[in-house]
Amino acid sequence: MRHIQPSIRPSGIRDTSEQDTVRTGGAPGRARLTRWLVVGGVVLAVLAGLAWLVAAWAGGANSVDAQRLRFAEVTRGDLVRDIAAEGRVIAANSPTLYAISGGMLTLKVVAGDRVERGQALAEIDSPELRSKLAQEEATLASYEAEAGRAALDAQLRRAEARKVLDQAQIDRTAAQRDLQRYQRAFEGGAVAQVDLARAQDTLQKTEIGVSAANEDLGLQGRGASLDTRNKQLVAERQRSVVMEMRRQVEALTLRAPFDGIVGQVQAVQSSNVAANAAVLSVVDLSVFEVEIRVPESFARDLEIGMPAELRSVGTTYPAKVSAVSPEVVNGEVVARLRFDAGSQPPGLRQSQRLTARILLDTRKDVLMVARGPFLDQEGGSAAYVMDGNTAVRRPITAGASSLSAVEIVDGLQPGERVVVAGTDLFDNAERIRISGL
Repeated sequence: MRHIQPSIRPSGIRDTSEQDTVRTGGAPGRARLTRWLVVGGVVLAVLAGLAWLVAAWAGGANSVDAQRLRFAEVTRGDLVRDIAAEGRVIAANSPTLYAISGGMLTLKVVAGDRVERGQALAEIDSPELRSKLAQEEATLASYEAEAGRAALDAQLRRAEARKVLDQAQIDRTAAQRDLQRYQRAFEGGAVAQVDLARAQDTLQKTEIGVSAANEDLGLQGRGASLDTRNKQLVAERQRSVVMEMRRQVEALTLRAPFDGIVGQVQAVQSSNVAANAAVLSVVDLSVFEVEIRVPESFARDLEIGMPAELRSVGTTYPAKVSAVSPEVVNGEVVARLRFDAGSQPPGLRQSQRLTARILLDTRKDVLMVARGPFLDQEGGSAAYVMDGNTAVRRPITAGASSLSAVEIVDGLQPGERVVVAGTDLFDNAERIRISGL
């Protein structure tokens, strides 16, 4: 067994017992608590920062920059439904004259010449048409002669029938006298009864002759009238043919339908034009119209006679819708506006540009908001309303619309802000954060 000898400290060396300080048990606990509080605060701050970063990252996909959107405020007022468009001045009357028959063309005017109503503008030499007119005139003369001959024959037949009737009446008168003589003689005993009976038979025969002659006169007259009428109808038909041929020959000379100016000349001087070929056009400079193109969505609201306004050089002139095209071309409908009587401005020229405005109707004291693409994208059934920095999708009911505003029937209140353009970026989300406000 090993014995440990107690150490003997040299008397000249001191230990550290005199340097130690005795502390109570509460001070170290408070220090540890302080350290834990500091560490916990740092951890909470880090967690809050991470949460903010995660929330920002998660909401980044549903955030849209305000610079890419357009906003409008819901207001209350009068909604004027109108159509505004750029119009082009055109002549209300600008017919094109065509060649009625083929032939050699002789122009008597050039483009830009002023002409008067009835003035000869061009002539077409058509030997074929003129020859046909001469033939038809000769045929007409023949038919007229036949009609005249038929009328003469009718008179002769009626005269002959009248002569037969007159002769029968004379025979009847003679038979009546003979019967009277025989009657007196028989009563006086001068003649036999058989002679009296013979005189009575003769009178009866003459009566029959008069009746037959009278009927024959009527039949002959009716027959002659029918023959004459037929010949006259044939002649009348031929007369109509001749009149048409004369009209066509007269139409070989192209004349101005009204006072105006020669427009475009489509044919060449001294050329051989074909039938129905365009020769030239005449423009009436006294009456102008304005042609505009209206979006298809407003076409069903257009009606002839609607009031309109035309603006030229700062002055507004009243007008009316005079025509609406029945077809849609490239999403547009062509309409024409005509100045009211006496309101056409002086100095108008074709193809001049004017600002046109058609007044459809006015709705008094309605909720409305600026028109925008959101109507087409949402079908007029929803809109995004601003709630602070967030756009909230809300169902609405849209009413009538104009080019600049749309009526809100239900779903919005005055003063609210609505996203009217750029909602295609929202992808039909219920809530969208708007940045950059």
